[in-house]
Amino acid sequence: MSSETLPPRTSQDREFLVIVALLMSSTVLAINMILPAFDQITSEFALPTPARAGLALGALYAGLAIGQIVLGPLSDTIGRRNTLSIGLLTFMLGSVTSGLSTRFEILLIGQTILGFGLGAPRVLTIAIFLDRYSGPQMVRAMSLVMTIFVITPTFAPSLGQEIVLNHGWRSIFAVYILFGLAMLSIVLWRLPETMPRNLRRAFDFASVARTYQTISQNRDALSYAVALGIVTGPFVAYLNLSQQVFEFQYELGTFYPLLFAILSLWLGVASLTNGWLATRLATVRIVAAAILLLMIASATAISAMFFYGGNIPIVLFVGYVSLALFCVGLLIVNLNALAIQSLTNYAGTGAAFVGALSTLISIPIAILTGELTQSTAMPLAMCFFISASLALFIHLTCSKRAQLTA
Repeated sequence: MSSETLPPRTSQDREFLVIVALLMSSTVLAINMILPAFDQITSEFALPTPARAGLALGALYAGLAIGQIVLGPLSDTIGRRNTLSIGLLTFMLGSVTSGLSTRFEILLIGQTILGFGLGAPRVLTIAIFLDRYSGPQMVRAMSLVMTIFVITPTFAPSLGQEIVLNHGWRSIFAVYILFGLAMLSIVLWRLPETMPRNLRRAFDFASVARTYQTISQNRDALSYAVALGIVTGPFVAYLNLSQQVFEFQYELGTFYPLLFAILSLWLGVASLTNGWLATRLATVRIVAAAILLLMIASATAISAMFFYGGNIPIVLFVGYVSLALFCVGLLIVNLNALAIQSLTNYAGTGAAFVGALSTLISIPIAILTGELTQSTAMPLAMCFFISASLALFIHLTCSKRAQLTA
């Protein structure tokens, strides 16, 4: 689609965007629904702390990164719908393995398989956008989808907690299987194929390796993928630590899922705001402003934590998290757009490269932050500040390089 063409408004196109949003939400559903289960998982497998149960999410993210690397290029060969079907079937296999696990190690294996399958909707939603949109219209369409997508984290923890309290943590994976079956039916019967047969490439490891090598030499794509991973790291840490921080450090108990849901709405506010900003400001300016705002908010929160000698009052912390999530919502969409805008000739593989690299970078950042966060949330705020500072350096370097080559 031409960059001058506005996103379509027909009922079929609206249905298309809703389907894409649901596919994009599958990863968030798998992450957020299991958060309230960490207590039961910790008890059943005799883990030292609930934070150790967070390794289940680390395994999911590791599988997610590998799945993107493999399934992205595969979609350039067999099409988006076929690859999505394979991914959803793998997701359900991982859910069965996780739900029947008798040891924590088996649960980690199941989560890795589950994450591998989720690599398909994670990377192919971006590839589908590249197939249909370009330029500011891609950012705007992605923002519209993100507005629908943000509904998932608002209800997923509450749904997960209800399932855990009434049926036990293993029942969560039964819900995953039902969701996977529903999405597979929608993909097979309602999702149009966006990858024309005449544009598909033969799949072989040598050509895929060459394509990845070509993409890795694109300095803008590489730089912004790294920046995306650095920014995503503390966000993943926040997801892993949210129960520990709100339910235990702030002693909110069962009120935690509701507060988590309310805070997640800031991602939706960011998406709506970004859809409006994308038609008025250059993407690079939005990114710079969001990074600076995140740095200022984090520095202020850290200073306040030093002043209070630990956790700041819950009202101040909620205010800080709200602002941080708003900035992260802006950055995830726009850093993704900046990373993949020059990779339209390699839609599936390019999206896989950006998604996998950013995921692999975010995992150790999230795990390290989780290990450091014990009695206060200060390590989380420091992680946001350091990550934002590094992302700003990368962004300014890319902007300067673009000016020199203009």
